[in-house]
Amino acid sequence: MTMGVPQFHLYGEDTDDEVFDFIHVETIVARSSRHNWIIAPHRHRHLFQVLILTEGGGTATYEESEHVFAAPCVLLVPPLVVHGFRFTPGTVGHIASFTEDVVRGAAEARGNAYERLIAAAAEPVLELHDPRDADRLCGLIRDLHDERFLAREGHALAMRALVTLIAIEVGRLKLAAARSRSTGAQAPVERSHPVVDQLKGLIEDHYRHERQIGFYAARLAMTPDRLNDHVKRIAGVTVGHLIRHRLLTEAKRQLVFTTLAASEIAYDLGFADPSHFSRFFRKHAGLTPQEFREGRRGGR
Repeated sequence: MTMGVPQFHLYGEDTDDEVFDFIHVETIVARSSRHNWIIAPHRHRHLFQVLILTEGGGTATYEESEHVFAAPCVLLVPPLVVHGFRFTPGTVGHIASFTEDVVRGAAEARGNAYERLIAAAAEPVLELHDPRDADRLCGLIRDLHDERFLAREGHALAMRALVTLIAIEVGRLKLAAARSRSTGAQAPVERSHPVVDQLKGLIEDHYRHERQIGFYAARLAMTPDRLNDHVKRIAGVTVGHLIRHRLLTEAKRQLVFTTLAASEIAYDLGFADPSHFSRFFRKHAGLTPQEFREGRRGGR
């Protein structure tokens, strides 16, 4: 068992590595009020979450940054992103959680709904300035909530359709906001690719102990050179960069969100000794682990 930031299926529930075709929806108050309106930093392995708020607000933590939000708004949380919320008591809204397969196949002319949702989540808070936009999204998520709890005939199919509509609507609103800021320029949509997606999944499972490209290439039935060339062409970076980035991200998370000593983090991440970890961190982050921890916590 690894240390650090907790990973849940839903907040407070054991993680489920086999989860598939999963949709859950509940009100903000249902879970948050049990925790004094504070959802501590955590992450989900497989779930994307969309929060739609109609009243209230609060502060959201995403990795090492904080965002103030106020209703009406949408909050987006992709899988694996460390996040937490401090809601204003009495905040009203819903949260939909779903696995990517639910909307992966929803094709549009310029890519599928899930890709657009992932791209939109680069800016996790979407303000809803037009009451009509808020009404549309609120209506969709209330319908999703009703389908789950009324469980009428065909509710599973209806829920998948409603999640897809929510994903498409959020993507449209994000695109419209980007166009407005850039005077009509088309906002880029990040495309996924099966090999890169598989590689990222393998890195997620093995990055603590497997740092060599050969390990990942063998799992993908490719030579190391071919895999590296493929990833550079699709993602613009090397396989080694993806592995180092995942290690550095986890190190930063544990330095910010836990009280583990740097030496404990080093061993948890598979480094032979703390000095090796410190050199790695300083080379790629520009600071020692202690300097990074003090700087981030001093600004929180």
